[in-house]
Amino acid sequence: GGVGMAAPAAPPSMAMDAMREESIEQEADNNKDDGDGAAAAPTRAWFPETFLFEPLVVTDASGAATVPVRVPDRLTQWRVLALAHSRSGAQAGAVTSFAGTLPTYVDPVLPPFLRAGDTVRLPVQVVNTTDKEVVAALKVDARGAQVEDGARTVKVPARGSAVAMVTVRAQGAGPVTVRASLGDTDAVVRDFDVWATGQPVVQTRGGSLAAPRTLSLVGPADAQPGSERVRLQVYPGALGVVRAELAAVERRPADVAADAYALLLAGQAPELLKALGETPDAEALKALSLVAGQRVLRAARAPSVDVATRLAEGALAHPQNPVLARLGERLVGQVAKAQRPDGTCQGGEGWTLQRLLVATADCARTVRAATGTPEGKQRALAFTARSAGVFERYLPQVKDGYTAAVLLAEGAVSGSVADALRTRVRDALKQGADGTASLPVEPGMVRADGAGPSEVEATAMAVLALQGDAKAPLADLGAFLLAHYTPGQGWGDGQANRVGLRAALVLFREPLPAQVRVTLARDGQTVTEGTYDAKALREVLALEAAAPGSAGTHAWTVRAEPAVPGLGFSLSLAAAVPWKSEAKGGLQLAVVAPKEARVGQLSDVRVQLGAPSSLPLLFQQELPAGVQVDPASLEALVASGQVTSWDVQDGALSLRLPPRAQGELVQVYFRVLPTLAGTLQAGASRLGVPGRPDLASSLSPTTWAVR
Repeated sequence: GGVGMAAPAAPPSMAMDAMREESIEQEADNNKDDGDGAAAAPTRAWFPETFLFEPLVVTDASGAATVPVRVPDRLTQWRVLALAHSRSGAQAGAVTSFAGTLPTYVDPVLPPFLRAGDTVRLPVQVVNTTDKEVVAALKVDARGAQVEDGARTVKVPARGSAVAMVTVRAQGAGPVTVRASLGDTDAVVRDFDVWATGQPVVQTRGGSLAAPRTLSLVGPADAQPGSERVRLQVYPGALGVVRAELAAVERRPADVAADAYALLLAGQAPELLKALGETPDAEALKALSLVAGQRVLRAARAPSVDVATRLAEGALAHPQNPVLARLGERLVGQVAKAQRPDGTCQGGEGWTLQRLLVATADCARTVRAATGTPEGKQRALAFTARSAGVFERYLPQVKDGYTAAVLLAEGAVSGSVADALRTRVRDALKQGADGTASLPVEPGMVRADGAGPSEVEATAMAVLALQGDAKAPLADLGAFLLAHYTPGQGWGDGQANRVGLRAALVLFREPLPAQVRVTLARDGQTVTEGTYDAKALREVLALEAAAPGSAGTHAWTVRAEPAVPGLGFSLSLAAAVPWKSEAKGGLQLAVVAPKEARVGQLSDVRVQLGAPSSLPLLFQQELPAGVQVDPASLEALVASGQVTSWDVQDGALSLRLPPRAQGELVQVYFRVLPTLAGTLQAGASRLGVPGRPDLASSLSPTTWAVR
């Protein structure tokens, strides 16, 4: 048989049949004194886990068994499930429960957050489970906020409860820890955050941990107290990038380039992961191959030469799949036949010479991908020889770094032509103030598909072009590449991701060290640091700390010990500055808050807005702490057609409104329900047009008085 014991996490005030909180004793606090010589009461914290699981319990001859267990918390309704079977196959089960409780306990009711400047009245419940009246000292204090009326004597009747109200003032942004104690019988610690009410201002810099990096960041002079924070994210090298790409590639918008990249990644991933010390997930890769393969097969029914250059390499990455393998050969054959007698490939009316050269290099890369047979090798040699003549002939016209990088990375040039192109790529590189290097894209330069490449894609192409070049700042290029990688979106579209992943694999194939210490310092003083092993370094790591005193220009240094070229970082300095009301692009906004709001009573909020015609609008209101929006009033707005959709999360309301007629002012009403009494700060009110940052209106935060 087996037995399991669990304790749900919801407190009784929230759900009566979802049983009570778990508590654990914090030994470090238990041994401290309150200052008067008396030992502090054990403090409690949330602990929502399955506590005991015994899958094999043998009973005695009478069918009884005992499972001894020490229950570590004392404010929980425990549920015990036992399942049993006999040798003959008979089965049975039983469920029982028992309550763990204290004679008396204290329970402060805290909001999920407050805003800087809030003054609230918070209830603290004291429960007496004994048959005698209890008179005890109640003490409530806080770190990070000011508490008034926090010490008093409470009288609690037998089998009853009492509620004491305390005043909490949140003066600045940051974490708050509240400790409530009842004599020497019980104590509980709870945390919440105080949010800044100002406008967020963020500066971000990136780089590589190949060497200590010193960056100059300028903090705002009018930052609100407690709002200055610094966040350092450390991105893993090639293994981390491959894993992140495998996790995200299927969720990205589908198009030919994205599907081709997904198919290529699925085919190359097993060997890549093995080379980087990771075990491939065969089932996940098979599923990705099936989805990407189906999309590629649809796109390859009647492909143009441009589409064939995108799809062929991905199809050839699956030699074990006869359908994809034949497709890859067919696409390569199509590209090879598209080469003209002069050696160029593709082209058309209106094409520039620069685009034609890039497209020819793209074709050369595609043809070289199928050299597994003698015929394929011969075809690739012939194609490369003719295209090399094109690149040599037009070398004087290649004046920009991006085109030179493409010809080097994709076109298989050699000799003096390659040397000249390398020089042009190196000369075009731009050194950043943060120690990184990148390859800017000159106006008018395009890829083979006619789209303009991003600076990140061009930099990745420069890495591929300059690999093995002793004069090239590959580490600085890699720092730029890693700093501009986003786990969810990669480096851009499918073409940019294909090039970016190739560059990352060239730069960061070396295995990570067993342990790395990462330190962030401001003006030579350590702000935060952490030590990580090789397993932890496979994921994106984050170090975050308060950074008061960051106004003005400061030197921030990021250091890894030992230095690791395969680790990139992103450093963000965030602060909140006072909001300023503004109106851009003809948008008008006015918000009228309730004049007399009361706890537990619905109140109206009126929003008046105007905008140019035919523009969809997005209204956002940051709500005061403890204020809930009445869903029925929002659904009524949707039903009336005034609002197309709404969303409430993280203390903010968002309303999406349909386009209106020219000059039409719109009034929208919704209802709110305050749950906290006090003087509460609402955040800013904002009105905008999705995708149009030039059209926006905002109002400064306001103060609500709730009784």
